[in-house]
Formats: sequence, C-alpha cells, structure tokens
Amino acid sequence: MPLSRCLPKLGLLGRIGLSIVLTAGLPVLATAGMPARAAVELLLGQSAALSGPSAMLGREYRDGALAYFTEVNRRGGVHGRRLRLISLDDRYEPSLTLGNTRQLIERDRVFALFGYVGTPTVKEVLPLVESNKIPLIAPLTGAQLLRQPHRPLVFNLRTSYQVEIDRMVNYLVRSGRHRIAVVAQNDAFGQDGQRAAHQALKRHGLKPVATASVERNSSQAVEAARAVQAANANGVLIVAAYPSSAAFTRELRQHGSTAQLMNVSFVGTSALQAALPSNQASGIGIAQVVPFPWNERVPVVKEYQQLMRRRQGRAQFGFTSLEGFLAAKMTVEGLRRAGANPTRQRFVTALESMRDVDLGGYRVQLGPQDHNGSTFVELTFLGSQRWEP
Repeated sequence: MPLSRCLPKLGLLGRIGLSIVLTAGLPVLATAGMPARAAVELLLGQSAALSGPSAMLGREYRDGALAYFTEVNRRGGVHGRRLRLISLDDRYEPSLTLGNTRQLIERDRVFALFGYVGTPTVKEVLPLVESNKIPLIAPLTGAQLLRQPHRPLVFNLRTSYQVEIDRMVNYLVRSGRHRIAVVAQNDAFGQDGQRAAHQALKRHGLKPVATASVERNSSQAVEAARAVQAANANGVLIVAAYPSSAAFTRELRQHGSTAQLMNVSFVGTSALQAALPSNQASGIGIAQVVPFPWNERVPVVKEYQQLMRRRQGRAQFGFTSLEGFLAAKMTVEGLRRAGANPTRQRFVTALESMRDVDLGGYRVQLGPQDHNGSTFVELTFLGSQRWEP
C-alpha cells in the first residue's frame, strides 16, 4: 500500500512530493524543491483512454512508452532509480481525467505527468498542472492551447494540428481538390482543428464548402455525411478520433461520395483501418507526426521494433505506439540531464536544455521559450491491405 494512504496528514510537503518509497523500512520523501535522497523509484502519472470507444489510442501509446521504460529499468534505471508509469483510465472523458489527475498528484504523488491523450481531456487538467507546478510531458494532442500562449510546464513532443492541416490542405489543393469540407469533433479538439482548417484554406483563397460536427466517442454521423454530400465536396478534412471518423466515412461512402478524406494524426491509424471495411479504408489520407513504424532504416524505429518484440513477443507496430516510445525516450533523456538528485524544476530546466537532440533519426528541439519538440509531418494513405510486412 502506498505510504500516502497510511499518512494522510503529510500536509504541503506530501502534496507536492516527487514520490514516496520505502528504503530499509523507512519512508524517503523528495519534493519539488528538495533533491531526492536514496529514492528507488521515479513515478510518472498518465490518464488516458484505456477502455471505451477510443481505447486503442491510450493502449497503443502506453505500450510504446512501456517498451522503452522497461528497457531503461532492465539496464538499471536512471541514475539508479527505476521508472514506474501509473496509468489510469479516463475513457477519453474530461471529467474522469480531472479525477484521475487529482489522484495521481495528491495520492500517488507522481513526479511528473506523462502521455495524456486528447485535447478536451488535457484542457480540463491544465489548471491543476499549473497550480501544482507539475510538468506535463508529451501529451497526445497537437492543439494550440498547449502551445500558445507559452505554457512553462507543458512539453510537447509532436507538432501542432496547424502544421498537419496546412500540409493536408496543400496536398488537396495541388491535386485539384478545391471544394473542401471540414468535419470536426464537437469539443476543444474539433474547435482547434476547425480554426486551423479555416486559416489553412484562407491562405489559398478558399473557404470550406461545408462544415459539420460529430460527437466524441460516437458512432453516429448521418447529419455530417449528408451536409458534406449536399455540398458536393471533393476533399474533406476530418478532425476526430477513430470512432467518429470511421462512422462518418461509412455514412459518406454509402451516399456515394468519392471525396478524398484526410485525417489528422490523432485519429489513430491502426484503429481507423480496423474499424472500416477494406474498400472504404483504401485511399484515406492520414497525417503522421512520427516516422513510418515499419522502416527499420530509421535507427529509432529499429530500436522501437526490437524493444516492442522483447516486451510483447509478437508485437503490433503502429504510429501511436511509436509516438509513446519516442515520448518515453525524450522523458528519460530529460531525467538523465536532471542529475542524480532530480527535482521538478531541475527536470524542467533539463528538458529546456535539449536544443537539438537526435533520438535516432527523429530530432527534438526544446528551449526555455519553446516547448514544441518537433515539426515532423508526413502524409500517409491507407491501402487495401495493412502495412505490416
């Protein structure tokens, strides 16, 4: 049982603790302002969809992160401390994310938050992040609200949705598709994507021929499909997770539309493909913010595949788990730079020192006023068969 349950009145020191562990039967505390002394664990806290309609996103991200953390622990940890990731299920529902985050900070006393999944969920906990002065590392979202204004405690690995959508609009326009509709999830994620889409289209002198919304975690998209079909769109930007994107795709194809569909990376590539019959999935475009997970010529991809196999045996590779792997690798590099006696502030400073770090063919650029690690974007397109060799 965590010591925090046994000592509920630790007060401020306990509430801001790095972790509480037992060494030789005695409690060892490390706080945000005090170096860790003889601690044997560093606790990281994650709230993500691990069940429910969007569960594949959280599970795949966590699998990739654990593959790297497990290898680090096998080699002795970071400065002798093992890493432990505490993952709590929020079903991609902001109210659950808020409760999970309070538990991670107040009861589990994690050192940092890691790998949260989704824009509306992360938006809900930003006040807690700031009031508790706890770092949030590599959230799975490209929303501008984590980038502008500058947030001193949030460190993004992936590029923004704005960069992704710019690339997708450029592709559609170059391919002669100017009648572009926008379908967005009805929450902070979709609102961010809609703003980015309008800005990207405006640069080409265009406006959406139709805009429509779909609900988070929903399999209903009839009205959105009707609106896009009625506008005779020949290109569609979709800003939604895979349950809603797949539902919209099925409905639109049933209406006979042949529009080119383009999804932002958060959709979840493998989950979207699994949710659609092959004749409807083929040709769908998806922006990716990490390298191709089956390209072993990229050193970090080769490492990722090896460690995923070591952890899972017959491992399933994918973009989301590779992102989790890269996020874990960035986190570990920051902890190493933070030194043998880390505090939260030393960790933040260490991350900000990663000016041009090569994680193995994927470069991370961070600084005191720039917490956006990468601008990497590639466009991929689903075929009639899966990518795995």
